[in-house]
Amino acid sequence: MTSLHTTRVRRRRLGAVAAAAGLLATLLTATTAAATPDPGDAPAERGSVSRSDQADARAAIAGGDIPGVDEIVHSPNIKHLTNVPKGALQGLNTDLAFQGKYAFVGNYDGFVIYDISKPKKPRTVSQVLCPGSQNDISVSGNLLFLSTDSSRSDDSCSSTSQPATEKSSWEGMKIFDISNKRQPKYIAAVETACGSHTHTLVPDGKKNVYIYVSSYAPNEAFPDCRPPHDGISIIKVPLKAPQKARVIDFPVLFPDGGNPGAPENPGVSKTTGCHDITVLPSKDLAAGACMGDGLLFSIKDPERPKIIDRVQDNVNFAFWHSATFNQGVNKVVFTDELGGGGAATCNEEIGPKRGANGIYDIVGKGDQRKLVFRSYFKIDRHQADAEVCVAHNGSLIPVKGRDLMVQAWYQGGISVWDFTNSAKPKEIAFFERGPVTLDRVTTAGSWSAYYYNGHIYSSDIAKGFDVLRVDDPRTDPAKRVKLDELNAQTQPDYFAR
Repeated sequence: MTSLHTTRVRRRRLGAVAAAAGLLATLLTATTAAATPDPGDAPAERGSVSRSDQADARAAIAGGDIPGVDEIVHSPNIKHLTNVPKGALQGLNTDLAFQGKYAFVGNYDGFVIYDISKPKKPRTVSQVLCPGSQNDISVSGNLLFLSTDSSRSDDSCSSTSQPATEKSSWEGMKIFDISNKRQPKYIAAVETACGSHTHTLVPDGKKNVYIYVSSYAPNEAFPDCRPPHDGISIIKVPLKAPQKARVIDFPVLFPDGGNPGAPENPGVSKTTGCHDITVLPSKDLAAGACMGDGLLFSIKDPERPKIIDRVQDNVNFAFWHSATFNQGVNKVVFTDELGGGGAATCNEEIGPKRGANGIYDIVGKGDQRKLVFRSYFKIDRHQADAEVCVAHNGSLIPVKGRDLMVQAWYQGGISVWDFTNSAKPKEIAFFERGPVTLDRVTTAGSWSAYYYNGHIYSSDIAKGFDVLRVDDPRTDPAKRVKLDELNAQTQPDYFAR
């Protein structure tokens, strides 16, 4: 087995616990919630004690023990500016999107809009109740898109949960008008096969936006979601008439059925769809993380994506979760959601071996390009046996000449790392909280951590909305890059402005 890139920073001691936690969401019964007051001061933090040189910006916790429950620790070059606890929506926090001075945070109960014009004091603008698993979120102009990946009685925000075995159940995409951020309006919905676990916006000039809907088949019992489910739903949304949005195609990405799984390694997922797709519209490219497969494809015609290359890793990768291109478009980082977001995969036993990012170079030209594996990267701060930790969502930190990324790791916290040398990636900064609890395995921590206009914003599954600032000569040039909008799965060309 190829070894992971790990360097022990600290030893964490905690006895094993024998429980497994599922993802539970508390569903509210209110409609749109009123705006809430500004948050109070940030939680108390404990300074770090350096055990390696400042060039690497690594820090160790004094005494070598894990942080206390909810205790915040970080490297010297990251500052935690504030945390906004959850308000009316108490479900799991999920993904993030940005537009102008606003941040949009998905939640299993709906979504929240924050005014981040003052990053140290974000203000809650509105909270919209619209229950549905995932509620993966993105924005484009005056439209907001929300994924529903749980069976509902109908397509409204007042729907109720019902078994997926019920033929009348609804899952798919919801569309909101956000021209008035204080009062978002629900305007349309599109049902998709197997619902929408995640989705990706693909712009097409100024007339339409396409949505690539990622979903996968759980089992044969679901009447509208039977395997094989080896493609994606493509929705076309006319920007001037979003109520006319509709599915225009379901291209099959795996005519051969995809990765069948690996009998010699039961952790490898069988491919029955895609988890996430990242597009790079300026280069007509996309990268798909599809359970047991990694894809590179052309989106010159967004209605007809074309596979360029496909890779598998049946030794070290279990579940291809998400993808990120570097700015030079000669690398892709794929993440491995080992344990499905419900297991402690960064502890001392599993951490050094599995559940890392995979870094691939893109070599060749045009449709002859290939993905070539270079190395793995995993945070080297081992977590407790009670902490669910997994490689999750992140984005580039735009610095010319460097490949820098900020990434969420659930209870592993937030990592800033450098993969300029794709064979030797290294962490340069981190932030994390101690365990939510010590008596059971618990899903918590950062679901998504993205860099936007000078700050890092994190959607914490349990704790709410965090704002951080990284101060480091390697990342400082990124503070000069300003965006009008960011959906991390629709990667911008940061330097084409």
